[in-house]
Amino acid sequence: MQKWIQELAQAPVGQVRFQEPLAPYTTWKIGGPADALIVPENREELAAALRLLHRHGVPWQVLGRGSNTLVSDKGVRGAVVKLGDGFDEARFEGGTVTAGASYSFIKLSVLAGKEGLTGLEFAGGIPGTVGGAVYMNAGAHGSDVSRIFQSADIVWEDGSEAVLGTQEMAFSYRHSVLHDRRGIVTRAVFRLTPGNRTEIAAAMASYKDRRRRTQPLQEPTCGSVFRNPPGDHAARLIEAAGLKGMREGGAQVSLVHANFIVNLGGATAEDVLTLMGRIQRTIEAKNGIQLVPEVLLMGER
Repeated sequence: MQKWIQELAQAPVGQVRFQEPLAPYTTWKIGGPADALIVPENREELAAALRLLHRHGVPWQVLGRGSNTLVSDKGVRGAVVKLGDGFDEARFEGGTVTAGASYSFIKLSVLAGKEGLTGLEFAGGIPGTVGGAVYMNAGAHGSDVSRIFQSADIVWEDGSEAVLGTQEMAFSYRHSVLHDRRGIVTRAVFRLTPGNRTEIAAAMASYKDRRRRTQPLQEPTCGSVFRNPPGDHAARLIEAAGLKGMREGGAQVSLVHANFIVNLGGATAEDVLTLMGRIQRTIEAKNGIQLVPEVLLMGER
């Protein structure tokens, strides 16, 4: 047994599960096992886990609610960190909301509306965690995290901690500083604005109805697969190319929304990757545009 695994089994890092299948933890229901799945319940346990992994040079990945993530069929070598219930909390104070990184981004938007605070309506259809939303600068309906962000608590890969403001986060389209420097969000603070509860509820109901009509909500998906290219939409390009319904094994380009790939049952990560490659080659040939994946790939090919 590798030394890091022996140490991890005894360390104060929360729950540790070895050779844990990751498919049940993803919205696509796809993926092999992680060498180790670590579930810390507080910042101290998280920092201890990252220090141990850093000391042994063990690679690690973060898994939230498993949306926007494709886990390899071969699984993940090294460790996967999934923040536990200790990070699943939210608190409203005036016009700010402080939320733990594992808190549901959708739930946070609903609670903000009930508090009469506007600014989070766009999050009502983003099925990830607060931490994942900050990491990706998640957005929809013309808004994104950067517009309401105040600060985030971070644990870096060496176990050190920091609080980053908007400038330090270096937000851009579906990007933050955490794409360039390894760390994990543990908590975030957002600035919201007092608004009309009726108008907020109406906007969220409208977004929800639109999602119900335009997205395959009843099938396993990861959300949008590709980023929108400048001045266009990936879904429009894919549909215009006649790719709706194109299938590879158990994976299919959704008949409802062309930028979604659904798991029809038994789809593998290789099915999805092959289908993504076919889409990219077709769009580049037809439009001269290289579609960039929005989905995060985790594990070995």
